[in-house]
Amino acid sequence: MRVPLSWLREYVDVPASATPEDVLAAFVSVGFEEEEVIRFELSGPVVVGTVLSFEAEPQSNGKTIRWCQVDVGEAEPRGIVCGAGNFYEGDKVVVSLPGAVLPGPFPISARKTYGHVSDGMIASARELGLGDEHNGILRLVELGLDPEPGTNAIELLGLDDVAVDVNVTPDRGYALSIRGLAREYGHATGAAFRDPALAVTPMPGSGFSVTVDDQAPIRGRNGVTEFVTRTVRGVDPSRPTPPWMIARLSLAGIRSISLLVDITNYVMLELGGPIHGYDLSKLTGGITVRRATAGETLETLDGQKRKLNAEDLLITDESGPIGLAGVMGGATTEIGADTTDVLIEAAVFDTVSIARTARRHKLPSEASRRFERGVDPLLPAASAQRVVDLMVELGGGTADELGSSIGVTYAPEPIALPSGFVQGVVGVDYTPARIAETLEIIGADVTATADGWSVTAPSWRPDLTDKWTLAEEVARIDGLDAIPSILPTPPSGRGLTPAQQGRRRVANALAAAGYVETPSFPFISQEQNDLHGSATGESLPSVRLANALDGQAPFLRRSLIPALLQTAHRNVSRGHTDLALFEVGTVFLPEPGVTYGTDTIPAGAVRPSDETLAALNAAIPPQPRHVALLLAGAVSPKQPGREAEAAGLEVALDAIRVIAVAAGVDITVAQGERAALHPGRTGVLTVGDVEVGYVGELLPAVAADADLPGRVTVAELDLDRILDLAGERVTVAHLSTFPAATQDVSLLVDAALPAADLRAALVEGAGALLESVRLVDDYRGQGVPEGSKSLTFALRFRAEDRTLTAAEATAAKLAGVAVAAERHGAAIRE
Repeated sequence: MRVPLSWLREYVDVPASATPEDVLAAFVSVGFEEEEVIRFELSGPVVVGTVLSFEAEPQSNGKTIRWCQVDVGEAEPRGIVCGAGNFYEGDKVVVSLPGAVLPGPFPISARKTYGHVSDGMIASARELGLGDEHNGILRLVELGLDPEPGTNAIELLGLDDVAVDVNVTPDRGYALSIRGLAREYGHATGAAFRDPALAVTPMPGSGFSVTVDDQAPIRGRNGVTEFVTRTVRGVDPSRPTPPWMIARLSLAGIRSISLLVDITNYVMLELGGPIHGYDLSKLTGGITVRRATAGETLETLDGQKRKLNAEDLLITDESGPIGLAGVMGGATTEIGADTTDVLIEAAVFDTVSIARTARRHKLPSEASRRFERGVDPLLPAASAQRVVDLMVELGGGTADELGSSIGVTYAPEPIALPSGFVQGVVGVDYTPARIAETLEIIGADVTATADGWSVTAPSWRPDLTDKWTLAEEVARIDGLDAIPSILPTPPSGRGLTPAQQGRRRVANALAAAGYVETPSFPFISQEQNDLHGSATGESLPSVRLANALDGQAPFLRRSLIPALLQTAHRNVSRGHTDLALFEVGTVFLPEPGVTYGTDTIPAGAVRPSDETLAALNAAIPPQPRHVALLLAGAVSPKQPGREAEAAGLEVALDAIRVIAVAAGVDITVAQGERAALHPGRTGVLTVGDVEVGYVGELLPAVAADADLPGRVTVAELDLDRILDLAGERVTVAHLSTFPAATQDVSLLVDAALPAADLRAALVEGAGALLESVRLVDDYRGQGVPEGSKSLTFALRFRAEDRTLTAAEATAAKLAGVAVAAERHGAAIRE
């Protein structure tokens, strides 16, 4: 809301010494946001001049200029070249003398042009910043002005005024007016406020038929609650808008159109209630306020013919629709250059109805902006009377008795404000007297009760609906800077949960290992869910979005891999081919045959019960957090003396070991199968006997579909399950100071036996002395029987209390071999 300071000073005592920045600071202190300071960007000698004479001089370019002699209040007239032709000898005009700077900036100097030295410039309204239209030179007689030559035109036209722009939040519609912001300035500074609405004495009108016929109210609320009409006859539509009004409207961001229209806009800005004027001679019969019917159309003031919706609230007469209520009037009853009798409308419309209509027709207006935030229900009579008074004063009209007034009696509900509530919410020890005083300052009616106060909000504050909003008002008016800035002390032992700590350790560990985290949207196609969201590629249940952002991806993901493939494709298409990516995110795994969702949504201001929370949780599918990674290209680039090292399964397995260490578990890899992965190059990941994920190379066809060249390795793990298996605490193993004993063992087993199964048997048999076991070779060839393979493991033994002998290490190794032999028929390869 732009507030011209000269206008603000009419209704609140702003010190003459107060700068625009001081005024903005006052508004900020009561909770508004400052935007900017708006000025007419002109300076220097800009004066009134009288055109003494001129000579028309045709030019070779087809243009005719006038060589003018202009009296600017100096000893001698000035010679000025002007290209306009809409002024006459004896006209009073605005002259910018050398040294002046007009908006642009456009500095004025004496310069030679068209064979003359032009000693200044005769200005138009647009060149002075008074409007966007260029209708030639500004003739002061058209503004009803007859000043002496040499008069300061900047002061004469109000161009020395300045406005401050304040950002008004949606809950404070009352502040979209000079009346509202003058009151707020008084709250901020203690300055005396004079309510302009009380300065008007509304005169009743009668005899004009107005009917409200709202057959389809929205949410059970009638579309209009107040509707006042008044009539002014015999106005002179040719009368000019006074310069002070043009200047104020311009600073407020509204273009001057004509006197009658300018008056309605002026009163809307002044009091906050939108006004609409009809040409009374163009109305057919009385007015009916109703909803639109099927097939109706309306041409609005902007020249657009609009197809109406059944929810649109209309202003109609006997001819049909003549306006979109609270949004924009119709062209058929528009005030024009021949209007002499004006019907003035001031109303209060339902906020929801107006907001929906404005958005439906993409037609935001200054009127709808105010109606959808709430207009003072006691304002229409004063607003209509203020327009009548100005049209009589400035337009030469006569107030007529014809009019109407219908509405609902305003009876706000009192709000109970308990003692101690404000102090408990805000954290400031306000005295009871200060609380009552503050609420009375904003215009509320405060009555003491046995346990606090009964507070009735003023009519212009529909945002004050409960004790919470009253507490906010006390804090705002008393001073937000009085609220202490104190950080709460957390209870002992609180912080991140074990699960949160575990997820953070895993993500940090992968980032430290060189992987880049790439969060993504959880939206996916059914085909991608089938391919990557199940082990066999079968179609499993997926959650479909009711209002998908992308029609080609209407489902929530069952796997993180498709998003990593999209990210990889985007990087490869931009020349970044060596990739190590990961994501920690939620997947959505609905159970077959279960219907999810609920029609019961708890109230937002009430803490839900445990039963309600349980019902809400049961209404959503399982949403575990997974961690997934993708490798493509080279893990290390080509260097002098060393070829590039491709990123493959071995690198992915290293990353899985990083995850295992960070999570505090031991992850075992065994050969497996997966629909999207290469057979023979796919591993199943387990913790103990629990499957927690998979790792493998993408099938070439799948990689090609994702436009990814070469081999692509992926892995995905159920991070929530891994952390559950790890428990709440990650224990750090004790490091023995005694040396390790290392031995290798090569075992002959059936070629189909997974190495992981053989490793598990060795670990179980070797016992507590075995510190680590690592597969180092898989040999199948000469010396190994057909259908068999030789697996070599590197074993490391260590004791915490002594140095192991070779015999002890060998005994532990052979114990492991014995279990492997018993369980899998393993034999030591000689």
